[in-house]
Amino acid sequence: MKALNEPIARLCALVCNLIFAAGAAAAWGAPAQQAEFRTVTIRNTEPRRDVTGAIVDAHDGNLLFAEGRYYLYGTAYGKSAGFGINNRFRVYSSPDLQDWTFEGELLKSPPDGVHYNPSVVYNQRTHKYVLWYNWYPKLWDGQVGVAVSDTPVGPFTIVNRRVGITQADQKPGAGTLFVDDDGTGYYIYTAIGAAFGASAGANLPHHSVRVERLTSDFLGSTGQVSDVLASGCEATSMLKHDGRYYALFDTTCCFCKEGSGARVYVASNPLGPYTEKQNINRPTGHGPTVAGQQASIARIPTPSGEALVWVADRWGSRPDGVKGHDFQFWSEPLRFDSEGNIAPIADVSEWSLKVRVASEPSMHSAKPYIWPKKKDPHPLKIDPCTGAALQPEE
Repeated sequence: MKALNEPIARLCALVCNLIFAAGAAAAWGAPAQQAEFRTVTIRNTEPRRDVTGAIVDAHDGNLLFAEGRYYLYGTAYGKSAGFGINNRFRVYSSPDLQDWTFEGELLKSPPDGVHYNPSVVYNQRTHKYVLWYNWYPKLWDGQVGVAVSDTPVGPFTIVNRRVGITQADQKPGAGTLFVDDDGTGYYIYTAIGAAFGASAGANLPHHSVRVERLTSDFLGSTGQVSDVLASGCEATSMLKHDGRYYALFDTTCCFCKEGSGARVYVASNPLGPYTEKQNINRPTGHGPTVAGQQASIARIPTPSGEALVWVADRWGSRPDGVKGHDFQFWSEPLRFDSEGNIAPIADVSEWSLKVRVASEPSMHSAKPYIWPKKKDPHPLKIDPCTGAALQPEE
């Protein structure tokens, strides 16, 4: 009888050890399975397509790796010129940065207005996905909104349509979220300024860039804000490398086909003071290397750590004339020298990287959320960027 019980005892001990190990892994947030990696190719000379063959329409947003899957957030422009009330925020997901699935639109019952620049991050304290975005009840009366969701695919519920950031009365423009290693959130954005469009000599600079610290739930501002980093700029992003904080942006572009630069400012504290270093997409005395405007900095997991990828929208690149079909440019991983300087971006048509991939199906929308197209009561007749006459939206 004793001989019969010994194998059973060993089996019980093995099961107990496995249960303990699984519980410990869950407690420390470790993955249940070893991460899988595969080499993928990023192509910059063609639009991304979803699994149905449709072109991915997601611009001026960000890429988030969450729950073992990649989520691409952006503004969908469709066949519009980009200035109407039917701009909408969308999310696509992928297990490997290759196969994209449309997961729906982000904002539930958005107010009428022109929407741009969705930026989504995860809050580890509240376990919520948080969306900040720029919108205009009337161009260019800038507002900043915030919305939340329990899942990365939403739809997100609006918490505040007019966040009380320090520059709320200065017509805030586009911005992006940044989360530090300790979980503190920041928002780097442009304040269009009350003097925008006024006569020369106005005392308020337009499109001034600042960094603002958020509350612990990422739903508001603490009121702590940096000095003005620069003016006349937009398309902001932040990253952290080797203990340094980097703010990237350049001059206003307005859907420019030629693209914009990427000035680099560096600080030892996220609120500064910042020192200007170089422009990694505009060599001295030359135009932009890449004909694109910065959207965000993507953080992509690889076997050797996170790769930081500069993402830009190539406005006017669509061959069929549909704005929503404009391409995006994803740079090779950013490279830093011993002094912390970022190497200039190279205009490459394609490149490859070994990235983390999902080993099993992960979160999808049960039914993608879509709100119906609306009739714009005050459609623009002249394109603010080019001055050309605009056709009514289809």
